[in-house]
Amino acid sequence: MDFKEKLKSNKFLITAELFPPKGVDISSFLCRASCLSDLDGVNVTDNQRASMRVGSLAMSKILLERAIEPILQITTRDKNRIALQSELLSASVLGIKNVLLLSGDHPDVGEYRGSKAVYDLDTIQLIRTARLLESGVDLAGKKLWGSPKFCAGAVVNPSAQPVGLQVLMFEKKVKAGAEFFQTQAVFDVAAYKSFFDKIKHLKVKVLPGIILIKSKKFMQFMQSLPGINIPEKIQNRINSASDPLKEGVKICSETIKEFRSFADGVHIMAIGVEEYIPQIIKNSL
Repeated sequence: MDFKEKLKSNKFLITAELFPPKGVDISSFLCRASCLSDLDGVNVTDNQRASMRVGSLAMSKILLERAIEPILQITTRDKNRIALQSELLSASVLGIKNVLLLSGDHPDVGEYRGSKAVYDLDTIQLIRTARLLESGVDLAGKKLWGSPKFCAGAVVNPSAQPVGLQVLMFEKKVKAGAEFFQTQAVFDVAAYKSFFDKIKHLKVKVLPGIILIKSKKFMQFMQSLPGINIPEKIQNRINSASDPLKEGVKICSETIKEFRSFADGVHIMAIGVEEYIPQIIKNSL
């Protein structure tokens, strides 16, 4: 089954994400990717944190060639509607069907502060654009020579306030054509369950994001980000651990085990230490 077919099944889905390299040496990327070959899908980020890297389209194609199902991330931050449509068509030509459509971090959070953000389309408009291209027409009303087919996803932040606004945005993205969702980092399973209960009637698969806390410094960075809430219990475990990474792996496994009782799956973000993901999954069974 491909990822789109798995979304229609009762399978507990597990995806992860990889950052493309900052340079043309892709050996480390390929090594990390090899650890994820048994997953249901692997996201390739699009210049995450507004940091310049190899394009997600190129790295998604490389994963596809290695029998790893890619989920191509496309942000509206850097491209206008011409380039966004072109990238969607290019993905289809290359055999890439899974796309995660999102706005992307503003340039001010990265090393290119002052660079011009585009945001010509918002996320909902981009989802609608993907569906329009599938109908055989572009945004200018011009007929296409051959139509693409996508499995289009979007993101939601269940920890952000107000929750009602997140639910509303979720509903709008579903109406626009989103087939699946991956969330921002979730550390409080009970809080996510409350959010999930508000949107589960829409019958769209949602994969809560799980971040591997690999150090005390990394945890402090995560706490500085808007919409991230790390419970005091987890903070205390990391701060008191003789090996924070080992404890972080244990926390991830425990969290996934909790999610298995009700969630559609999980999306794991190990951020540079993807080699621990197989162990995390094994220990969550």
